[in-house]
Amino acid sequence: MPGNVWAQAPYGFGEKLYPTFEAAGCHRCHVPEGVASATRLHFPPEGASAERIEKFGESLVTLVDRQNPENSLLLRKPTLRVNHGGAERIAPGSPQEATLRQWVQYLAKMPEERARRAAQYRDTEAMSYGKSGRAVLRRLTHQQYANTVRDLLKEATDVASQFPPEDFVNGFKNQYQSQSLSPTLIEAYSQTAERLAGNVFRRGDSRKLIPCDYQKAPAACRERFIRTFGRRAFRRPLEAQEFARFDALFQGEREFLRGAEAVMEAALQAPAFLFWMDQAPRPAWKPYATASRLAYGIWNTAPDDALLDRAERGELNTPEQVATAVRAMLKDPRARQGLDEFTAQWLRFDRALTAARERRTYPMFSLELVNSMIEEEKRFVADLVWNNRDFMDLFRADYGFVNTELATVYGVPAPSQDFERVVFPKEQDRAGVLGHALFLTLTSKPEDTAPTSRGIFVREQFLCQQVPPPPAGVDTNLPPLDEALPRTNRERLKSHTTNPACVGCHSLIDPLGFALEKFDAVGMYHAKAKLLFYPDEHEAKVPKKQVLLDLDTTGQVTGVPNSAFENPRELGHILAQAEQCQQCIVKQVFRYQAGRHETRSDAPLIQRVLADFRQSGFQFQELLVSYFKNGVAP
Repeated sequence: MPGNVWAQAPYGFGEKLYPTFEAAGCHRCHVPEGVASATRLHFPPEGASAERIEKFGESLVTLVDRQNPENSLLLRKPTLRVNHGGAERIAPGSPQEATLRQWVQYLAKMPEERARRAAQYRDTEAMSYGKSGRAVLRRLTHQQYANTVRDLLKEATDVASQFPPEDFVNGFKNQYQSQSLSPTLIEAYSQTAERLAGNVFRRGDSRKLIPCDYQKAPAACRERFIRTFGRRAFRRPLEAQEFARFDALFQGEREFLRGAEAVMEAALQAPAFLFWMDQAPRPAWKPYATASRLAYGIWNTAPDDALLDRAERGELNTPEQVATAVRAMLKDPRARQGLDEFTAQWLRFDRALTAARERRTYPMFSLELVNSMIEEEKRFVADLVWNNRDFMDLFRADYGFVNTELATVYGVPAPSQDFERVVFPKEQDRAGVLGHALFLTLTSKPEDTAPTSRGIFVREQFLCQQVPPPPAGVDTNLPPLDEALPRTNRERLKSHTTNPACVGCHSLIDPLGFALEKFDAVGMYHAKAKLLFYPDEHEAKVPKKQVLLDLDTTGQVTGVPNSAFENPRELGHILAQAEQCQQCIVKQVFRYQAGRHETRSDAPLIQRVLADFRQSGFQFQELLVSYFKNGVAP
């Protein structure tokens, strides 16, 4: 179709202009979880239908100045005629810009009523990123399996330590789309069930798992055991056919304890044990599904008898009843283990545990030091949560919980006892989690800091914005250090601001990392960049030359209003005040609790929880109460 005709036609966008936007990378950032999520421009999801793409094309009328098309943001931003965080994406005067101009002209001349309908596109089903997709059943994570077995069988060992490793999806290990059963995991479940059941009664009923005197009334005790154990293992009452199968299995053994062992081994391999109910497949099970959702969400283990009794009595059926139960559960010590697991996954403790460091530069680095960093972070988050402090102090607190090893990292006197609360030296400008040794370590490289990695972590974990991977074929390595021309990382990364393939994303993430450049790869403070040059890269332990360079830690959080900063303390305060960051805390809790990524249909729940979180003064316990209370399934 000739260009002048296409410019007046209500179709052809997907064939003519959409590929230009894709080639420019616009669709990577302008999505609900992209780094440009706060803008009005949101692209359809990958795999969208042709009809949906055409509707999206017409919805761009909201970015067109219909009186003066040349002044349209749709034209001026991607060509960098006005400030654009993603830099120049379409070259002025190029054929791609000509195609864009044609579409802008078409939208400017669109009939008023059609333009009004097109403008509503973003708020209609066309921009829905999927339905809620709530899972009915969710597999136990390895930690949930271990905790459940511990509580069910009074088992002291970590029985899941040898299971195949779990993948992180959406930042967590409990996302249900990644919880398939591999043959290796099935075999591990089978072997573990056999071993556990075989050990339980090795010394008689020493663990007191039989709820009755089986020697005086074996038949009655058999039934009571099966029903009691079955309810706790399946987190709901046994159905008639389930009881019948277990009873037959039990009676197939001559000795009572061997029968109980057989029931246990079978139950520990049953889908009803390995998968817990997130949603009830039948109305009668709804309160038990709620009990499991609360228990695995707050305690990270199975519901106990008291919680199952609440379900049986119908005390988990209303939002108010759920809120009451949640408040009681948060007072239980098991809630602390549940919080620790959320913290460990959200803040990616695993990356620190697998980190390595160049021994000459960081001789103090060790697994013991990493474990101290992890313990500090657990205590820091726990202090905010259990003492009902403002949780947004996660980003602006000027203190940590320090032991002797960490005191060396932070440059403070050793405390009188391990993990005392210690205020950091003011001149270091440390602020919250971004100033803690754990974050600074897990976002660094073995031999140096990594400003880009630090910026990506802030965007993805604290702003819930997905940073797209670099384009294929782009060299992501920094220029090597040159003794003749020593440069800071900021100077070495200048190519990110000049290479068109890089500037769009790196202008959004690198400044966040530059703010933290005064903290090295284990979190120690240095007022200047310290470059070490060795005479022999592999063997020499003493550098032949040391160079100190001034550091520029200024920048801004693109997409957050009034967000210019000069040091990491200012960056922390900006994040704490930013609505995107506050909402991201809620989203991260949602993802962890729901076991999936949020969708458009979840927006009302997230907004209600955010409002309650804000009204409470950002108390994390109130966030959890609101989430479970408002998330009660109909």
